[in-house]
Amino acid sequence: MSNYGSLHEKEGRPVLVFERKYSVSPEKVFRFITNPEYLTQWYPFATGDMDLRIGGKIKFDDGEGSIYEGVITELNPPYSFCFREVDDLLEISLHEDDQGCALTFRHTFDDRTMALYIAAGWHRCLDVLGQLIHGRTIIWENNALELREYYKKSLYKN
Repeated sequence: MSNYGSLHEKEGRPVLVFERKYSVSPEKVFRFITNPEYLTQWYPFATGDMDLRIGGKIKFDDGEGSIYEGVITELNPPYSFCFREVDDLLEISLHEDDQGCALTFRHTFDDRTMALYIAAGWHRCLDVLGQLIHGRTIIWENNALELREYYKKSLYKN
């Protein structure tokens, strides 16, 4: 399984999909994606202010003076966590497998021209999530430009 994301379409909107495998249980991974202490370490702009229930709010700070909130649309521990962030939909699902679990991360958004930037960003964030899950020191690799080049070629083939 590749760590790279792929671009799809759903109801006329672009959807980036990433799949990652972890050698731990869905319960452990679920804690890393929903516990504010961990979420702030891998998810961009997360403030740690989260009401973990369907309809609950998640606060984000863009670092440029804007605070906005997401709304949790689905919560099924330890298998799914979905929320709307402005007009975007973020869906994280976990499935048990032979070695532990598989995570599927989907981001539905509007502007297809931004896909390469969004993909490179999520790729880096999910790399850090993996480091957290496996108890490693967090290292944000300086690979955004290389990832954008990769995604520019792979996402816009047609």
